Formats: sequence, structure tokens, C-alpha cells
Amino acid sequence: MKVLLIFNHAPYDSTDLAWNGLRLADKLVDAGNDVRLFLMNEAVDMARNACIPPEGYDQDLVVMLKALIARGVIVKVCGTCMARCGIYKNQPYCEGAEMSTMPALAEWVVESDRIISF
Repeated sequence: MKVLLIFNHAPYDSTDLAWNGLRLADKLVDAGNDVRLFLMNEAVDMARNACIPPEGYDQDLVVMLKALIARGVIVKVCGTCMARCGIYKNQPYCEGAEMSTMPALAEWVVESDRIISF
């Protein structure tokens, strides 16, 4: 099954939305699904090496994202949001995270069997 997870929230926004989304993505891969991630709005920071966990947070979301990339999960990041969103505006994306566009996201939406937004 093709599953698309769309992330919108900042990685460390005082909730566990991003962390839970990455955990779900990992389990979906374990189950043999074709998992794709699209990061937009403040979530683009999750694909930036400059993004580090705040003091007291016990998970490194960038490390989790890179582990998913290493497992073959395709990660696309909104190119427009790169300059507009996040604490680390205009910082480059980490290796394996591909700068992308709204038309590419629209294509993924049409191709996907399930879509989940975080």
C-alpha cells in the first residue's frame, strides 16, 4: 500500500506530533508499505541538520528522519517553505531530503492509497 504522510508542524513544538508521525512511518515500513513523507510549513526544519532537540527532549527527530531515508523512504520538502518557514529559514536540507513542489505533492496525493497529516 502507498502511504503518504504530510508533516506541517514544527519538529519541536511542545507536542509529539512529529515524533509520533516518524514512529508511525517506521512501523508502516516494517509492515512492507511504500511510505513517502512530504514536509511543509514549519515541518521543513526536520530535514535540516541545524535543527537540534531542545534541552530535555529525549528524541532527535532529524536522526529519526535520516534513518527512514536510509530505509528507502522518499522524503520531499517544500522548496517554497525553505525560505518562508521554520526557525532555520534558508538553511539547506540534509542529504536524502529532496527539495520539491506543490505539483509533486499533488501527484503523490493522487497516487496514494492512504494520506495522513501531522
